[in-house]
Amino acid sequence: MDRRELYAALNEAGVAGGYYRIEGVHEPVPTPTDFLFLRRAPDGVWETGAYERGLYEVIARHPGEQAACAHLLHLLV
Repeated sequence: MDRRELYAALNEAGVAGGYYRIEGVHEPVPTPTDFLFLRRAPDGVWETGAYERGLYEVIARHPGEQAACAHLLHLLV
């Protein structure tokens, strides 16, 4: 599963768009006060985590996009 497929799966599952941010695919505006995220780190690995009170907290780092997408899906569904 890639980021676009993840976005489709979350929509199909009825997960509200304000609960998550997927870099380059789903970036809600205005930015919610807290949400889960999936992003690519500067070193090339993928990160999943939580944004709360203006701070990003990485929960896990993944070697590939597929693993990161599976982790975010697991956290939200």
